[in-house]
Amino acid sequence: MRLFRMKVLDGLLAAVIIGSAAASYAQPAQKYPVKPVRMLGGAFGSPSDILARTVGLKLSEMWGQPVVIENRPGAAGTIAAMILSKAAPDGYTLLLISAQFTIGAAMHANLPYDPLKDFAGVTQIGFSTSVLPVLPTLGPKTLKDFIAYAQARPGKILFSSGGGGSSTHLTAERFNSAAGIKAVHVGFKGTPDALLEVAGGRVQYCIVGLGSAMPLIKDGRLLPIAVSTPQRSPLLPDVPAIAESVPGFGRDGSHSLLAPAGTPMAIRNQISRDVARVFEQADVKEKLSAQGYQPAPTTPVEHDRILREQIQGFVEITKRLGLKPQ
Repeated sequence: MRLFRMKVLDGLLAAVIIGSAAASYAQPAQKYPVKPVRMLGGAFGSPSDILARTVGLKLSEMWGQPVVIENRPGAAGTIAAMILSKAAPDGYTLLLISAQFTIGAAMHANLPYDPLKDFAGVTQIGFSTSVLPVLPTLGPKTLKDFIAYAQARPGKILFSSGGGGSSTHLTAERFNSAAGIKAVHVGFKGTPDALLEVAGGRVQYCIVGLGSAMPLIKDGRLLPIAVSTPQRSPLLPDVPAIAESVPGFGRDGSHSLLAPAGTPMAIRNQISRDVARVFEQADVKEKLSAQGYQPAPTTPVEHDRILREQIQGFVEITKRLGLKPQ
């Protein structure tokens, strides 16, 4: 009888222990976020900044916590990436990058961080439409005329970008190579400065995000002569795609959201899902469509794969163009 009682007590104790463990396991993880989230971005007014503010505002509304946009332009995005690489891996510091991150990984041998090991992918965000604008008084009114104009002045015309090694720089270099143009590069701190240099007549052209250029186009200060998308943009239906005159020219890279390496997958998954929910909202769809932007969110795992593929793709492009890592 005593032995029977002991077995019953042992069984009850085991049930209590198992039940307690199950209850503990079932308890939800700590709520995220419980404090403001910092989102690092590029130059104020750049495509990355516009995206960060659009997404950040909606995430703030979802989370009930501020998403503070911190502009960290310069060095083709290296400054912002270095800050993220040293941040705590807790989901409270994020970085919205453009293709310049993967380009930098391909073009710079001595970065202050490891582009693969020091970051964790959260989600791909999507693709922007780029435009090639010139001063209306420059002379050429079409892409074909512009290419002829540039080819007749080898080494004598200038093109601007958001910095050496930036996506705007490499895209323009790819265009120059494909179109047989020899031009001199002038890099600036960000896309807005690159545009203003063209509008001011100090450089002849650039290839930048349509969202940033559209205000100057609408004001008549810049003339759009081509877009970088495979097809024409609904925003500029009369403006041809570069590929119409330069076969084989395509789009590379995307905007993405990164976290520091070691950020828990549960947090990364939540942010990824919430960003996808942002892009489902009608007002966000309308705003991004008006800027020629195409959302394409992914899971963190998918994004990690995409990031590696894009870096390898730009390594091959830089080799083909003869651009040596610095």
